[in-house]
Amino acid sequence: MAQSTEGLTYRNHPLRRVDKMIYYGSMADSHIILMQVKETRKEKDLEIATKVSVELQRTAPDLKSRDRVVKRSEKNSLYDAMDISAIWLERALAGK
Repeated sequence: MAQSTEGLTYRNHPLRRVDKMIYYGSMADSHIILMQVKETRKEKDLEIATKVSVELQRTAPDLKSRDRVVKRSEKNSLYDAMDISAIWLERALAGK
């Protein structure tokens, strides 16, 4: 039986985590979401995100890093960050 090499997905888009950075979307698409966990609090054995920076970015390689950012926001939980990320990414990929 062959194993799937795909990672996590959320609403049909790939989700990758590198330390406190979370990338949502595919670099092959025109836009991607970058989330950065800025603050956390400890609850029992878990780290809970309490401040998350969200950026909608263009993926064009010829753009400077400051020109890639289309939208930016800060949310008080990872759930809120994922919610707005899904909306922004769907709209950007639909060309709206």
